[in-house]
Amino acid sequence: MSIELIVLGIIILIVAFAALGILFKIAGLLLKILVHVILGWIVLFLVNILPFVHIPINILTVLIAGFGGIWGVLLLIIAQILGFF
Repeated sequence: MSIELIVLGIIILIVAFAALGILFKIAGLLLKILVHVILGWIVLFLVNILPFVHIPINILTVLIAGFGGIWGVLLLIIAQILGFF
């Protein structure tokens, strides 16, 4: 085997490991976003149990609650009190 073939193999291994590392980071970020959105949906459901609050559960409100967390839900409650929903 020639030295060029060995160097090419090492370079291919390095690129493959780097690509796998990037894919795992992206998958972790997507999983984190998905968990936040699901928790936002759950918090919205729990807030809607209160008799004086009715926030529709749709894609927009779930995303606001998911990305904003408790502050996002508070923002939605304030928007509902002000008459936006």
